[in-house]
Amino acid sequence: MKKMFLAVVGIAMLMSGAAYAGSGGAHWGYTGDEGPSHWGDLAPEYKMCKEGKNQSPVNIVTEDTSCVDAVLEELKLSYKPSALDVVNNGHTIKVNYAKGSTMEMGGTTFNLLQYHFHSPSENNIDSKSYPMEVHLVHADADGNLAVIGTMYVEGKANAAIDAVWAKMPAKAGEKVSASDVSVNVMDILPANKEYYRFDGSLTTPPCSEGVRWMVMKNPVEVSKEQVKKFHSTMHGDTNRPVQPLNARVIIQ
Repeated sequence: MKKMFLAVVGIAMLMSGAAYAGSGGAHWGYTGDEGPSHWGDLAPEYKMCKEGKNQSPVNIVTEDTSCVDAVLEELKLSYKPSALDVVNNGHTIKVNYAKGSTMEMGGTTFNLLQYHFHSPSENNIDSKSYPMEVHLVHADADGNLAVIGTMYVEGKANAAIDAVWAKMPAKAGEKVSASDVSVNVMDILPANKEYYRFDGSLTTPPCSEGVRWMVMKNPVEVSKEQVKKFHSTMHGDTNRPVQPLNARVIIQ
């Protein structure tokens, strides 16, 4: 009963932005005394940010012994278009997703709750940082979380990003809903959906662990202007530095 209660609370926090935005807890940020190196000391509920051993993001070193070859199952993605519901929570631009879009993995169905952005990227691949990264946040019926991360490289303008950016609130705390505009999150993923798999955490306070991570091997293009618009709206970088891998392995 307690586990189910915590799961329901966890999903509610994600939908409200609390787990990723820090609302309902101590204020945190990406610079100064409220930056990532201090998160674990800002509030007792953030202690995993400094004590956790399976923290995200990570640097995926493809030729290292910590990155093992295995046959990963194909992700079964059933995403439908969703009317735009865009939130500027002061730490990211978050797009809440309508019910009914799912990812199936290992016989478990995960519902897509929301997606949001970081610039520069949080995860690195072979020590390479990318201009931007998107995280698709899912939860199963018990509240277990799974995140798909996709990197962006500078290139041509991304139509799906343009649709979101057109409704992006300029100020923290603002929300824009546009029932007449819909985006299918499938359009912000690469055509080739090969991925790296590892166990990790939320990348913002409270840094809760037990999150299944899938990082796409192939990036998606976004224009320099689109990255600049996000970066300026957020007033700077919005990425947590990579965390120690410790005893974890990354499956590719």
